[in-house]
Amino acid sequence: MVDEATVDCNNESEQATGLFTMIEEHLALPFETLILGVPVTVTKVDISDRDEIIAICKRAGVTQRIAILDIPLPSPAPAGVEWIAAYRHWRL
Repeated sequence: MVDEATVDCNNESEQATGLFTMIEEHLALPFETLILGVPVTVTKVDISDRDEIIAICKRAGVTQRIAILDIPLPSPAPAGVEWIAAYRHWRL
């Protein structure tokens, strides 16, 4: 999957963008999860200036940006979660 997302990439920044694109296209949003025991809704994904993929989480009108690798995935996991696993593999 990493190879598929990064096939035409020339550097790490482009690779991160390729993986972000696959997550953005394939991850079923929104989905609910718990952050520190508090229910939140992951409404969107984004990529930071440091090429880190970010989950946009909302609860009661408050929005928080959290690294997608720090988001506990619910059970059952949303469709497309395998792209987060591919991103995790690439980051390690």
